Amino acid sequence: MVALKELTTEELFTSGHRLCAGCGAGTNMRMALKALRGPTIIVNATGCVEVASTIYPYTAWKVSWVHVTFENAAAVASGIEAAYKALRKRGAYDKHVDIIAIGGDGGTFDIGLQALSGALERGHDFLYICYDNEAYMNTGIQRSGATPHGAATTTSPAGKKIPGKPEFKKDLIGICAAHGIEYVATASPAYWNDYITKVRKGLEVEGPAVVHVFSPCPLGQRFDPSESIKVARLAVQTRYWPVYEVENGKYKLNIKVRKPKPVIEFLKIQRRFRHLFQPQFKHELDAIQRWVDENWRRITRLCGEEIP
Repeated sequence: MVALKELTTEELFTSGHRLCAGCGAGTNMRMALKALRGPTIIVNATGCVEVASTIYPYTAWKVSWVHVTFENAAAVASGIEAAYKALRKRGAYDKHVDIIAIGGDGGTFDIGLQALSGALERGHDFLYICYDNEAYMNTGIQRSGATPHGAATTTSPAGKKIPGKPEFKKDLIGICAAHGIEYVATASPAYWNDYITKVRKGLEVEGPAVVHVFSPCPLGQRFDPSESIKVARLAVQTRYWPVYEVENGKYKLNIKVRKPKPVIEFLKIQRRFRHLFQPQFKHELDAIQRWVDENWRRITRLCGEEIP
């Protein structure tokens, strides 16, 4: 774990931005920038963080920052990394610059996945952080590939027959790890030291790295803003959000949840799932619990640990 004395005391993601009260993304950005080790360029895809942190003529960022479109954060980060490599090669610049690409789940799981996959395959040296609030929250709470089964969104509305989104969440970390890169990890803002440590590890990797962090959203997930970190903690404690890393192909479980809470403890605090507690949808709650249990078994086996 990163020691507190190693972290910068300067606030590089400042207060005064326009993110919603209780927004997990703001907390995630502030924590991530605590892990910086030197000159850094942020490449930020369109999304909640971008639109709320840089309303002209203001900015919440105290590091170099570039706004790019929804789909090409990883491609732009690749180009910046290649440009610095060329400058160093011809002796025009001799300092190392860390590059962090940031995108939400929509800009990562869906319309940005091609750019991310290409960057990982080519081996560009940058860190990609996906802050996952599990829908396109910035543009109207539409479902994404990260939206969980049963969640109500504006494009997967819950009704009398259809209980929200029918599909289950995409395995982003599995996709990234399959590229054979050195470091990928999941994280939660409820476990700040684990998250900040992973950001630092991702920066230290010589090549691409990915950190996938849960990002509670009071507006789209529909909970009280004061309970943002509680929601993030419940995601881990119910095993809905396993916290692990894959380093040089080796899986490691970082938070061992030996006595999990039932997943309904995570679901019932969020009104996007409230329809599932009607009698006709009891089987959907059972299906989500089965998915959580099976996913936990799959990941712990990959980690070489059997934690029932």
